[in-house]
Formats: sequence, C-alpha cells, structure tokens
Amino acid sequence: MLEASNLECVRGERRLFAGVGFRLEGGEMLFLQGRNGSGKTTLLRMICGLTHPVAGEIRWKGETIGALGEEFREELCYLGHLNAIKEELTPLENLTASARLAGETLSEDEALDALEAVGLLGREDLACKYLSQGQKRRVALSRLVHEKRALWVLDEPFVALDVAAVAWLAGLIGAHLQRGGMAVLTTHQTVEIPAGQVRELTLS
Repeated sequence: MLEASNLECVRGERRLFAGVGFRLEGGEMLFLQGRNGSGKTTLLRMICGLTHPVAGEIRWKGETIGALGEEFREELCYLGHLNAIKEELTPLENLTASARLAGETLSEDEALDALEAVGLLGREDLACKYLSQGQKRRVALSRLVHEKRALWVLDEPFVALDVAAVAWLAGLIGAHLQRGGMAVLTTHQTVEIPAGQVRELTLS
C-alpha cells in the first residue's frame, strides 16, 4: 500500500500545492493531472523520495519511505520525463547497463526480447544518438518489459510515441496492475489502461 497525507510543496515564495493526499492499493493506478507548473513532476519525485515535502508524509506498507530507505527503493521503478540513456551507447548496452545499476539480472536474450517488444529489434546495436526522439523514448520504456518491482512511477511515459506504441505501453501497464502492482503516472494524453482500478488526482 502507498499512502500520502497532507503533502505540501513550496518553490521560492510560491506554494505549488498543499493538503495533497491519496491511498493506493495493489492493482490500482493513480492518474495525476494538472496544468503545467502545478507540481506534478515534483509530486512524483516526492513519491520516489527524491524531493522532500515541506509538510506531510508518504508511507509504503505502513512505514515512511524515509525510514524504509533502500527497502522501499528496491520495490520502486521510476521513469522520469527525461529518457536517462547514454547517447553513445546502443539500446542493448543501455538496457543491460540499467539492469546492472539496479542490481538486477538481465540476460542478452531477455534484453533483445524487450527491445523487440518496443519495436527496436534491428537497431539494438546502433548508437542511441542516431535514433529519433520516439525511438529513444522506446529505449527508456524497454526497461519496463521485464520489470517486476511493485510500484511504477512514470512521468509522461507516452511522450513522443505513435498510436501503436501508446496502445502497447497502456497494455503493459495494465498487465502490471493485473499482477497486483501499482502505478502512478502523469500524461497530457487520453489513454485507456485496460485493467486495474484508476484513481485521479488533480493539482490546481
């Protein structure tokens, strides 16, 4: 269970949000909405423990994420608005390097399977600097294909994707929810997730 209560964020002299709270159980997704500058990315970073709220707390399975530390991070998968890939590395090298950094085991066959799922088979050995923005986004998203961590936090995951890729990713998130996982995401697009309970939170 992921639970947030009375979260407040201040940037400079401006309060972005206050009194924000939600509760998420296995199989549920939180769809975070709000205009640009409302604090959506900041809230996602708070959930990941990367940004600290002025007030309020976030709990994972009843314990604060600060107290859990690495125990919480081992159950978290965060995909930010930026792709976080190395331009000089190939999609295959980026994917296997990400797995090693996360302390996970990913065979070359599994990596190739993930790249095939996102439509990059045949480009797995091409340096990412030669890929389009949509292809680079797919490299980042390929990490989710074999991802088994319970909580996915996704910042604008559908950016730069074509219609087919959007449908594929929606299905992948839906399958994660069906397995009892949780997801928190923000997107400016209207996307139907094919499984799970969807909750909405709008930052004003």
